[in-house]
Amino acid sequence: MSATYPKAVPSFRSRIGRDARSGFPAVPHRYRLHLTPSCPNCLRIAVTHSLLGLRDVLPVTVLPAVPDASDGGYVALRPLYEASAHLYPGPALAPVLSDGWSGRIVSTRAHDIVQDLTRRFGASVGASGPRLHPDGADAHIEEVGRLCEQGINAAAQRAGQYGGDPAAREAALAALLHGLGVLERRLASADYLLGDRLTSADVQLWVTLVQLDTVHRWHLDAAAVYRITDHPRLWSYARRLAAHPAFGPHLDLDGIALRHHAHCRGREAAGAAVRIVDWARSAPAPARP
Repeated sequence: MSATYPKAVPSFRSRIGRDARSGFPAVPHRYRLHLTPSCPNCLRIAVTHSLLGLRDVLPVTVLPAVPDASDGGYVALRPLYEASAHLYPGPALAPVLSDGWSGRIVSTRAHDIVQDLTRRFGASVGASGPRLHPDGADAHIEEVGRLCEQGINAAAQRAGQYGGDPAAREAALAALLHGLGVLERRLASADYLLGDRLTSADVQLWVTLVQLDTVHRWHLDAAAVYRITDHPRLWSYARRLAAHPAFGPHLDLDGIALRHHAHCRGREAAGAAVRIVDWARSAPAPARP
């Protein structure tokens, strides 16, 4: 099976609001992101941050690929967690959106952070990026999110579980191939999932494909990996986005491998040797925080 990671409890789920009455308005230079690009949730936030052109508005602290505290969290994040929840009991994990004015955490929930970056920052603080969450696209973006999480990530993890019921693994692989097929067909008539412009749906799908190739593939047999590669539009799309200056430079392939092997409890399968995308060749030079 794929790697398992400790989970922060309780989570912090405040939101960036429209104005000062919300408590956390979208004010330039007030907030900071704490991210490790080896984590798929952090990678999704990092790409969104770059696409929106927020480098000079919302700074980023890049954390090591593998957590360095004995409880599986980050030493550097412990003061923020303890300032935000007295005697905080869990590991101090990324991602974190912190408030520089109060020295506390706003949110640790990737889905909310991505939405707040796209909806609350951007035009309101003079950022120059695209509209990643266009009007009327909510249902479509949420549908892609469910497909990525359940139809690809969860299905790939079940398909790669060592031992257990072979029929269950085959059913999971069938679900994975079905999800990839749905996305393959969507890309038959457009450059991106929702038409001719990038949206948050494309960011989530790209990160999901990176995870499928760099993590889940290690636990799938070679025949399964060959069937996964048989979606040419999808993997061409993944390579094309990897070449985009807001996507590929955030890839930390060595860090992803370190993180995976530090936490993985499964067995390597024959598919580990069958790389789907040459991510290093596709991606431009590393991004600056």
